[in-house]
Amino acid sequence: MPKILIVEDDVPFGTMLKTFLSKRDYETELCFSGEDALKIISKSNFNLVLTDVRLPDKDGLAILKEVKAKNPATQVIVMTSYAEISMAVKAMKDGAFDYVSKPFRPESILQTIENALQTKVVEEKKPEKQNTEVKKTIPQSNIQYIKGVSDASRKLNDYIELVAPTNMSVLITGESGTGKENVAKSIHYQSKRKDAPFIAVDCGAIPKEIASSEFFGHIKGSFTGAINDKIGHFKAANGGTLFLDEIGNLSYELQVQLLRALQERRIKPVGSNKEIEVDIRVVTATNEDLAQAVKDGEFREDLYHRLNEFSVKVPSLKDRKEDLMLFADHFLEEANTDLEKEVLGFTDDAVDAFKNYSWPGNLRELKNMVKRAVLLTQDKLIPMKVLPHEIATAEKDEEDYGLFKNKNEEKMILEALEKTAGNKSKAARMLSIDRKTLYNKLKQYDIKL
Repeated sequence: MPKILIVEDDVPFGTMLKTFLSKRDYETELCFSGEDALKIISKSNFNLVLTDVRLPDKDGLAILKEVKAKNPATQVIVMTSYAEISMAVKAMKDGAFDYVSKPFRPESILQTIENALQTKVVEEKKPEKQNTEVKKTIPQSNIQYIKGVSDASRKLNDYIELVAPTNMSVLITGESGTGKENVAKSIHYQSKRKDAPFIAVDCGAIPKEIASSEFFGHIKGSFTGAINDKIGHFKAANGGTLFLDEIGNLSYELQVQLLRALQERRIKPVGSNKEIEVDIRVVTATNEDLAQAVKDGEFREDLYHRLNEFSVKVPSLKDRKEDLMLFADHFLEEANTDLEKEVLGFTDDAVDAFKNYSWPGNLRELKNMVKRAVLLTQDKLIPMKVLPHEIATAEKDEEDYGLFKNKNEEKMILEALEKTAGNKSKAARMLSIDRKTLYNKLKQYDIKL
């Protein structure tokens, strides 16, 4: 029976978690402070430690370091609030398996716990040298996929985990810059094809005249300029995943060829009489309305249904503001590496400006902005003055509630509760406060649900 230690200063919440996990056959121990946790850890071994990152006497990072120092095989999951995302990122760097954002439903953490325990078993069976080699072969693109903590991101991640192990064709939709290719890579690296190639193709960048050759290859002499045999994208992706970005840009003729290749799992290089069998999974992406394109006769309906066995919509950044600083911190780390700098973070004014801005360019815009700001920054923190004018001067969205700073807080609470259908946890996140503060405000204004 796996043994779990819960470190949580919120007594009711910790007790609820302990009861929930105990009923699911986990041997669970609970304590309410960092000092108590360190005493227990020194005397007993645990398979997993679930700790709040912010405790009255110590932070979760100290517990994480103590656990890993005693037994590196023990997994640690940290619990954070939105304001502590930067600490969660540091915890991951220090060896935490994962983090969960509070408040959360107990059921939502079960899969994370099971994954952590399974990972521990695998690592224990491998010798130290082999572990090091395996880590070096993990694709960098897989490492860089960042899971958000917002409801929209959780739904997206649930869909990815659900469809990834299958062979279903996946259509990824979403605005430009939302990270559709990263979602496609995440699907690939969580699938049974993860050790085979992932081939990404920008359908909008392929000239119509050579599109067939690009996709299916050609043999030498098949047309003017074909001085050598060419392996097309389908054969290059054999055994793995073929990602077709901006699929709506394919010509009608190529749509016909693509449909035939997907139906028969065979391709014929340009100029060849021989067909080649291919075993690929197709993941496609678009920022257009393909269903409307089908109605307008611009995209084949049979191909649309072939590609859309399962659809995933990537939320825009404005719909997952809770993830904003998590992504900003990640891009900051990338920029520091690329530019050989050591910028530590963002000033409070800069963070406020980020939250006020609507980010029409989504993650791509955020990444570019952070890299530019790192280049311009001469201090340890990125100041407001290096931000682009449109971000620095953005006004606060009327629906971005933020912390209570005005006399209309009762109205703001009622509006948040109405928008979330009375869900207090979601309302608290919308208002950028913790659940306990919301309960106190409900009592203060005699708001009853």
